[in-house]
Amino acid sequence: MYCGPRPNVTAPIVHPAKCCTQHHFQATIVPHIHPSHTTHVNHHLFQHQHYFPHTESVVGEVSNQHFSCGGPAPFPRFPWGY
Repeated sequence: MYCGPRPNVTAPIVHPAKCCTQHHFQATIVPHIHPSHTTHVNHHLFQHQHYFPHTESVVGEVSNQHFSCGGPAPFPRFPWGY
């Protein structure tokens, strides 16, 4: 408990927030496929050519991490210490 005369305290002066803008860019490749087809006809011989096409797919995974970089934590501390 403070004993003695109370100090004079003024209302706080709140300055406008400094606003910063960050621009993030990502390049996207758009493949354009222009197929062509050629038919070869041999009237004396049938050539049976067998093709076994293979396809592939890509899965994108996104992760998030939160860091407190000084000052009061913007979110509660996690119970496991992060």
